[in-house]
Amino acid sequence: MRRTSFAQWPCSVARTMDLLGDWWTPLVLREAFYGIQRFDEFQKGLGIARNTLADRLRRLVDEGLLEKRPYQADPVRHDYVLTEKGRDFFGVLAAMSRWGDRWLAGDDGPPIAFHHERCGADTHGEVVCAHCREPLTAEDTSMRMGPGYPPRLARHPEVQRRFGVHPTEEPDATGTG
Repeated sequence: MRRTSFAQWPCSVARTMDLLGDWWTPLVLREAFYGIQRFDEFQKGLGIARNTLADRLRRLVDEGLLEKRPYQADPVRHDYVLTEKGRDFFGVLAAMSRWGDRWLAGDDGPPIAFHHERCGADTHGEVVCAHCREPLTAEDTSMRMGPGYPPRLARHPEVQRRFGVHPTEEPDATGTG
């Protein structure tokens, strides 16, 4: 049975989840941020089945988040190194960690501390507005259709309701109404 693909959905959350596929993929990326690069180190650190790990590493390489670099010729063995696209995933993991620290950590506190080398402080991830740098929260943020939202879908009444477009309005070029 094939799973539903979200790769073409007009939603970056759905597309990201399609790329991730399961819970192992973000954990493989987490290990890469810890500095793990070799197959056996990933396998040992995660306790993941070798075939599952091979599949996740292949997918991350195919999607451009990791790059394979040979470190041994006979037999050929590779390091798996984060690419720019892979390093950019750090904010996602930091946001997930912050949520987990708040809602899932025990009485002893967060199990992992983020240490910001530049300023020397232990810290946590925070999502902020790229424009004003204030925290971005559900209470003061709304979703709007972006320029990449498919026009054929933007005309559907349920989509217009979701994004607060009044039926008498036509979404403009940015999809915001």
